Amino acid sequence: MNLPASLLFTPSWHAELELAYARFGESTRPVMRRHQGPLRVQKHLYAEGPQVCQHIIVHPPGGIAGGDRLDITAKVERDAWAQITSPGAAKWYRAAGPAYQQLKLHVAAGATLEWLPQETIIFSAAQAELSTCINLEGDARLFYWDVVALGRPASGERFDLGHFQAHLDIRRDGQLLWHERQRIVGADGLLDSPIGLDGQPVFATLLVTGEIDNELLERCRSLANDVRGDLTQLPGLLVARCLASEALLARGWLIDLWRLLRPALLGREAVLPRIWST
Repeated sequence: MNLPASLLFTPSWHAELELAYARFGESTRPVMRRHQGPLRVQKHLYAEGPQVCQHIIVHPPGGIAGGDRLDITAKVERDAWAQITSPGAAKWYRAAGPAYQQLKLHVAAGATLEWLPQETIIFSAAQAELSTCINLEGDARLFYWDVVALGRPASGERFDLGHFQAHLDIRRDGQLLWHERQRIVGADGLLDSPIGLDGQPVFATLLVTGEIDNELLERCRSLANDVRGDLTQLPGLLVARCLASEALLARGWLIDLWRLLRPALLGREAVLPRIWST
């Protein structure tokens, strides 16, 4: 990989963010908000009333470069409800060495966590390595999604160099519910293969605890959209995936699913965070 000399000596950031939420009466409140380095949350919001605490994670540098490391921990205590999102896309820049993100989420019995970030853009020649570990206790509920865009198609940039690597484990009471490993290398044949990404630079995953009936499953499958996606009901876990030509299309599909699934599985109508419209 031939990179400009300036990229070889870029200083790296190590950022940490630790969050925790607890239930007080009818309200969910943040009880821990500790940060180190350039990683923050904005003021907590209550767009749906006091039961659901919304936080927006902000990374002031605006992108992740080689050598950077982001460590995020969030705990949702018993009967609390936290919704965590981001103000815009996370950008992983081209670099001479890998950059890392480690995400640890813990949801106690009776609690709910919605992890709904906006898309992750992996520039060509980036070396992005992400690890996510989610632990659920008892009847804890989870609504999780991610959208990954490889390269920048709007700028004519294909993902021809570098790599994207992601690990995801979800456990309930120590038992593994979901175990996934991804590694995509720039210019790999699977980027265009019909058994891979089939030429689509964007892929998205939605994982939500619980089970739905066949009628709702078919409603989800029949959503009008411009993505290639489908859903699978596993014991205790609903999985949705799609391929798309643009991140906006994939995110729109996830939001449409969220609108249908949130009332059925979480018992609340979907209220879009205002930050998604800015």
